[in-house]
Amino acid sequence: MSLSPTAAIVAPGSFLTLHYRLAGPAGDIINTFADKPATLSLGTGELSPAVEQQLIGMEEGAQATFELPAGAAFGDRNPEMQQWVARSLLAQMGDPDEKYAVGDVVQFPTPDGSGSYAGAVIESNDTAVRFDFNHPLAGQPVTFEVRLIGVL
Repeated sequence: MSLSPTAAIVAPGSFLTLHYRLAGPAGDIINTFADKPATLSLGTGELSPAVEQQLIGMEEGAQATFELPAGAAFGDRNPEMQQWVARSLLAQMGDPDEKYAVGDVVQFPTPDGSGSYAGAVIESNDTAVRFDFNHPLAGQPVTFEVRLIGVL
């Protein structure tokens, strides 16, 4: 493979403009190819470390598809990441009239308030809602397709 002398190469900490698709056995989780490209910085947690490793060394303008084995991209499913949250706490944090249906994804603030994390509703009763905080692709094989538009 010969590299163009002016082509930028992805390195740790690179700022990227790219189209990408993350898919598991049930289909796409994220796909930017039909919309605007994504911009992200490596090493900031926007992509899993295993996915970022696939990008290191790629040349600006390159396109590739990677197959990652089950658990490699987002770890194994952790049963401890399934938690019951009291409806009274949910009402304090958001809309007290909110209905929670199985499959809904809810954003929660981090304890320090600087970010958020998501949980998917897997079960509910009159007093609490059970959320799965595992990544949707945890414990699954992942297809990662990428087209690098720009590397800074």
